[in-house]
Amino acid sequence: MSGLRSVAQQLVGDNKGILAADESTKTMSSRLEKVGVAGTDENRRAYREMLITTRNLSRWISGVILSDDIFHSHLAGGRPFPQACRDFGLLTGVKVDIGAKPLAGAQAETVTEGLDGLRDRLAAYARDGAQFTKWRAVFQIGGNMPSLRALAANAHALARYAALAQEAGLVPIVEPEVLMGGRHSLEQCEVATEVTLRAVFGELVQQGVWLEGMVLKPNMVVPGSDAPQQATVDTVAAVTIELLRRTVPAAVPGIAFLSGGQGAELATAHLAAMVALGPHPWEVTFSFGRALVDPALEAWHGDPGRVSAGQQALAARSRANSEARRSRLRASRPEIGSAPSPLAF
Repeated sequence: MSGLRSVAQQLVGDNKGILAADESTKTMSSRLEKVGVAGTDENRRAYREMLITTRNLSRWISGVILSDDIFHSHLAGGRPFPQACRDFGLLTGVKVDIGAKPLAGAQAETVTEGLDGLRDRLAAYARDGAQFTKWRAVFQIGGNMPSLRALAANAHALARYAALAQEAGLVPIVEPEVLMGGRHSLEQCEVATEVTLRAVFGELVQQGVWLEGMVLKPNMVVPGSDAPQQATVDTVAAVTIELLRRTVPAAVPGIAFLSGGQGAELATAHLAAMVALGPHPWEVTFSFGRALVDPALEAWHGDPGRVSAGQQALAARSRANSEARRSRLRASRPEIGSAPSPLAF
């Protein structure tokens, strides 16, 4: 168990964050095509190689989450991705779920699948160089969502995954994401996030998951992306931290926030504001995907001659978020809109 605690602490410590580069083949191909790059196996591989070979990335990033196909792929020179991550001072993680599927009897809601055969897959990942894993469950807001059925099914799956990962000697990143798409208010997001986290931690305890050897990757409490009233950075930070103090045990080493589709600068500003409200019982850090890599993708554009430009963009965003953990950006963060009015959940 001490090994799990050590890796978890490395993932969230030293003012570093986690790079989420685990997009599915379909999602990654779509993002490449949006910037005019063909969604081929080679381009998906080259893009991830551009990311992890960024000079000095380990100054700001502790570990990288890879998709299964990239975990089993190689850099152009022949090195397996897990070995390359290790050589660059990065912990290697892998997404182990197989995605969200329709939940029977629950309209518009999903359950994340992938438990069948997971014990054997986790053993293979550990043998091949993984040190941590990730499983994502998603929850909608609206109507009667998230329903008790969706909460129970996804919390149970997250907990069973986490127990199996720890059994294999791998740190589980537990990611329950309340999606920000929609017109819901900040208050609605707060309620949905609270019931989600309470369900998840209830199941984690039931399944015997060792909280000191895991990392939580939650959403921030924000209004829906199409909500008529948005919230200030200070409001988002205060509500999010207060909610987490109510729901996340102090035994958890760290909370690594997902960006959830926020713009790169806004996600960083929210992170800085939350850190500034400390001290906290757990480390507060980031596990961003698009908020780190979108600028790099735009700069790279699939051009071998622009690898350096893409890497500079990734380094800049990684450095900015590492500095946000020291609250250095508090004075300059943007303020957007005003606090939303209460609406029924």
